[in-house]
Formats: sequence, structure tokens, C-alpha cells
Amino acid sequence: MIVPETFFPVNEELALFGISVAAGAVIGAAYDILRAFRLTVPHGIWLTAVEDTAFLSCYAVFLTAFASAEALGELRAYYIIGNAVGAALYYFTIGRVVMRIFLKISGGMAKLIHWLTAPLYHFNIFICKKARAKFVGCSKNLVKFIKKLKMLLPKLPCMMYNKTENKKRKNVDTVAEKDQTKK
Repeated sequence: MIVPETFFPVNEELALFGISVAAGAVIGAAYDILRAFRLTVPHGIWLTAVEDTAFLSCYAVFLTAFASAEALGELRAYYIIGNAVGAALYYFTIGRVVMRIFLKISGGMAKLIHWLTAPLYHFNIFICKKARAKFVGCSKNLVKFIKKLKMLLPKLPCMMYNKTENKKRKNVDTVAEKDQTKK
């Protein structure tokens, strides 16, 4: 019976470790893209948690595919350590430079957008001030008009809107009885 090899020689393990370090650098770059998205579009803690969970799920799929394709389906701890080392190397070398460049570019874009939209913002403020003054004046005129209408209403005591006393309503049955007794 022929038993397949169940271990890797040291040179293959070092090659797999090197590949996992390189893959970790790519994973670090992918996480930088996620960080750049978070800086560009700020959002709350729940969406950040969902993004991190999705990222870790994608990493789990990658790790399983890496173990299946490169390491004959064997998952070893040094693959994860290699990924962490690669991501850390990326973060402390190229990642910092990339994020500084991205922050400068996004800051410049924000200033450019602010500069381009500033006239619209000031125009909006101007229009709002004019409209507020116009509507306040209209509302004062409307209040005056309503007060004048109240003055023009006739002051007849039998009109419902002129009743000032808070009398109890007469019982309809007793009113009908009184009307019948008068006849």
C-alpha cells in the first residue's frame, strides 16, 4: 500500500509562508480600500461592524481557497501568521504612504467641491432670507385680514359665533315637551 505524503518539506513550507506573506500584503491593501471608503463616506458603528464582518468572511473564504489550492487542503497556523505579517508590513511601509496620499487627494477634492459650491450656498442663504422676510410679511398681512373679517361679522345674539356665555345645552326632549304644552 502506498501512503501519500502528509507533510511538506521545509523548503515548501517556507515557500507557502512567503506566498501567505505576499497574500497578506494584498489583504492589507484591500483593507486600505475599505478604510478609504470609510473616510470618504462616514457612517455609523453598525455599518462599520457589517463591513468588518463581510471583510472577515471574505478573508475566511480566501484562506480556505488558499489552503485548498496551494497546500493540498491543509490549513496551518503559519498561513494566518504569514497573512498577518504581510498585512503589517504593508501597513507600516506602503500603507501609510498610500493613506497619506489618499487623505491629501480627498482633502483637496473636498476643498475644490466646497469652493465650487460656495456660490450656490451663499445664493441659497440669500434666497432664504428674502423668502423668510416675504413670508413673515405675508403672514402678518393675513393675520390683519382675519382680524378685519372678525370685525365685519354681524353682532347678532342668535348667531352661533357670537355666543360668549357657556350655557348648558337644553335637553331636546324637554324642549319638545315645552313646545307641545305651549300649543
